[in-house]
Formats: sequence, C-alpha cells, structure tokens
Amino acid sequence: MAKIRGKADRVLKRIADELTEYESEHPGSTAELYRQNPAAVRIRIVDPAFAGLDRIERDDLVWRYLNKLPANARADITVVLLLTPEELATSFANQDFEHPIPSRL
Repeated sequence: MAKIRGKADRVLKRIADELTEYESEHPGSTAELYRQNPAAVRIRIVDPAFAGLDRIERDDLVWRYLNKLPANARADITVVLLLTPEELATSFANQDFEHPIPSRL
C-alpha cells in the first residue's frame, strides 16, 4: 500500500489509491507521497523493474496509473521521482525527498 507521509487529504488518498494499484501490479515496488504545500504533491516510486529503462520509459509505466486521476489531483503533482533501489543512495532528488525543504506557501 502506498505510504502517505504527513497528514492525508482527499487528493493524497486518491493518488495513493492509484499508486497502490501500481505496487500491486509491479511486485517489489514501493510508492510514497507527501504534500509539500497546498498546491504541490511529491511522489517517489522505487521499483527494481526500472533498471535498464530510461526516464521516458519509467514515466510511461507510472503515468498509465496517474492519468486515471481527476484533473485537479494530477494538477497537484509536481514531482514524480522514479528510482531503482540502487539509485536511492546517489540520487540528489531522493535526498530532497528524504529531507524536504519546507515550503513557504
């Protein structure tokens, strides 16, 4: 089940539902999301199946699920971080996901 960090709102729950479906259809994957501010949701999916895929191929796999969301939920998604387990330690974007800079909004 996709993990929501922080307080869950209706949009986060709806996004988490789609990410949970992704996880169920992609064994070994994990999805996590949080709301950075009232207008921004950040998502991270770690999936061993991303190995050997470029960013566009990874994006295509995930957006098949995210495109099912209502437009207002999709509009809140500002970051979709798609990594293999091996990329976690070296990804600058992952460091920002792990230690987000507080939003001024």
